[in-house]
Amino acid sequence: MTIDWDHHRREVHNLGEVQDFLKQLVYGGNDGIVTTFAIVAGFAGAQAEGVAQIGAIAVLVFGLANLFADAVSMGLGEFLSTRSQKDLYHKQRKFVFEELEHHPQQEYAELVQMMTERGLPLESAKKIADEIMKSPELVADLMMNYELEMHDMRQVSPALDGLVTFLSFVAFGIIPLVPYLLMPPTQSTFFLSVFTTFMALVGLGLLRWWSTREKILRCVGETVLVGGACAIVAFVVGAVVG
Repeated sequence: MTIDWDHHRREVHNLGEVQDFLKQLVYGGNDGIVTTFAIVAGFAGAQAEGVAQIGAIAVLVFGLANLFADAVSMGLGEFLSTRSQKDLYHKQRKFVFEELEHHPQQEYAELVQMMTERGLPLESAKKIADEIMKSPELVADLMMNYELEMHDMRQVSPALDGLVTFLSFVAFGIIPLVPYLLMPPTQSTFFLSVFTTFMALVGLGLLRWWSTREKILRCVGETVLVGGACAIVAFVVGAVVG
């Protein structure tokens, strides 16, 4: 029976597109929520004179400008960092093939050591290494994973990673601003923004839980605590400076 690996990963291991981009979704979403709420909390903490008249305008102008500027920065940053990782991966993989061509006995010895360190008897490790050496691609996979501890980057798209980070930042980051888009700038508006921010963090935590199936309290709790700590800092700084 021939296994369809894509189907196997989706159906058996529950690894779909959300899991593929979980890092970008959580990273971009959390930073978007916290960054935008920092603007809201900063204004609320400062309690500047005339806030009732210009508060909503100021929050929206600074909030939206900050939201999209940071989203672009985050997206491009993710693109550059992923591209750098991918370039490094390809460079090291090429080096492994060169070593296999020029120093095969050294690579053979490394394979044997890898397997003995993981519990195989020496003679068994040598026999397996003899067979593995017949497949340079398999040797390279093992070396990249176990010797260099580098994640396989061959199928990773830096542009797509950057785009997902950007979209996640905007989608989650606009939530704290929604009350100021719909209501006059009162104290109740700020409290509603606090609530929507809290719910956005809960939603992001639930996304982590659904993707990883770790304990729900841990996934949600960590997300809310990290985001809440940043929001409190922004509010306190606004109050002190103001």
